[in-house]
Parts: sequence; C-alpha cells; structure tokens
Amino acid sequence: MDHLIRELQPEELPLLEDFLYEAIFIPEGVQPPPREIIRQPELWLYIEEFGTRPWDIAFAAEVSGRVVGAAWVRIMEDYGHIDDETPSLAIALYSQFRSMGLGTELMGALMAELRKRGCKRVSLSVQKANRAVGLYRKCGFSVLSDDGEELIMAADL
Repeated sequence: MDHLIRELQPEELPLLEDFLYEAIFIPEGVQPPPREIIRQPELWLYIEEFGTRPWDIAFAAEVSGRVVGAAWVRIMEDYGHIDDETPSLAIALYSQFRSMGLGTELMGALMAELRKRGCKRVSLSVQKANRAVGLYRKCGFSVLSDDGEELIMAADL
C-alpha cells in the first residue's frame, strides 16, 4: 500500500476530533457511543487547543492523499499521566486501515521525533481487552500499572 507517514499540518488539526473518536475502545458487541462523547472534559483535553503547548506533537498516516490515522502526544493530566515531564500518547486509524502496519510506523515516527527533542519517555493508557496492547508492546511499551481493566504503559526513549 502506497502511504506516507508525516507530521500533521496545522490546517489538519481539526482531524484530531475524528481520531480522538476513533481511539475510543469499543468492545465487540457494544454499541458505539455518540460522537459527542469526545466533548467530555476527560477526553477533550487530548485535543483542546492542540498545537499551543511545547510538547504538542502529531504525526499523520496518509494513503492516496487522505489522512487515515494519527498519533499524537501532549503533556496533560489524562488517564495515562505519570509525571509532568512525560507526554501521553494517543493513536488511532480509521478501522479499514488497521492491521496494515500503519500504526507501527506512526508510533515509530512519533517516538523518533520525541527522542530527537530530548524526551526521555512516553506514556499511554489502554484497556486490557484492546488488541492495541500488542502494538504498544511491540513498540517498546511496558506496563507500569494495572487496575484490572486498564493499563498504564510507558516506553523509554
């Protein structure tokens, strides 16, 4: 598949709303929540005024000229927050573009950029039942805490 992994451009930042919704884990057989759920404060903080903070960094996966996925970080008090120096990561692809290696490439590009900028580690939160846990482990993340349903993971850079 012909694709490009690149930095998300400022004019494309509104796409983070789509990818924030796509990042919501929906177990099999469960009805997806209404799109408005992303406006809940605990979710909206992932993208609110994105690009205005020093550690707001986002990469895009582009296929045939269309952005089909994004991975982004920012330092925030989210589910995966471990300290005020560690950015939290979010990643999502439109469903038809999952399991093609794009997520691995997005993570690799974003983590390389974080290393280049002097970041020491990155964290995330994921539900244990989410198959993305395998992607995160493949990209060097390990479990810091496990509350039974959700994992907080981090990767040293």
